[in-house]
Amino acid sequence: MKKVESKNKATKTNGMHFHVITLFPEVCKAYTDASVLGRAQKTKKGKGAKVRGKKIDISYYNPRDFATNKHKKVDDKPYGGGPGMVMAAGPILKAWQKAVGRKHNKRKVKTLIMSPRGTEFTNKLARTYARTYDHIVLISGRYEGIDYRVKKALNAEEVSVGDYVLTGGELPALSIIDATSRQVPGVLGTFESLEDERVSSGEMYTRPDEIKFKDKKYKVPKVFLSGHHKEIEKYRAKKK
Repeated sequence: MKKVESKNKATKTNGMHFHVITLFPEVCKAYTDASVLGRAQKTKKGKGAKVRGKKIDISYYNPRDFATNKHKKVDDKPYGGGPGMVMAAGPILKAWQKAVGRKHNKRKVKTLIMSPRGTEFTNKLARTYARTYDHIVLISGRYEGIDYRVKKALNAEEVSVGDYVLTGGELPALSIIDATSRQVPGVLGTFESLEDERVSSGEMYTRPDEIKFKDKKYKVPKVFLSGHHKEIEKYRAKKK
């Protein structure tokens, strides 16, 4: 498997810097390097060859890179017994130090631990993160969880993306990055930004205005073909 290089040094960005602590950086990077998130991480040349900074930056830190044992092991049996293994505190704390360092204002840093027991993540919370913090550290656990001392030492907040349990914290971390990035000015285009301010009715159509499936015809409502935008908005508002 091709090794994914971690961008451990904080690079200058006009927006927000996400730091993901995960055993599977390549899984996350495949998603964050694509589409909107991928474009938001690139610099752009404007008029007069002026370089526009990145809107967001995303760095990855594998706890195995900070393990001190011979086999780079990052898990161990839990004290008090119980099934499975628990991720050790040491490698995660060292990864956090590498990500945040001493030079950053700690008040501008938010550390999150992915957990089904945590605070429910919402779009409102995403807006708060984008407006309040410059750096967000997302700790993605595996196995039976993370040594609780990580939460205490970093004053981290547990966050949940739903009332269910996943194999690891990578998917929740990606969800938080995606939703929060949309709230960073400039990440979305003009049309997308307007769309982001409202909740879509879910009833959307495109060409052709009539399709046939299993001998049944499905037509676009006439109001969408009328060109009367106020009437269209009224129709959509009723469908929310």
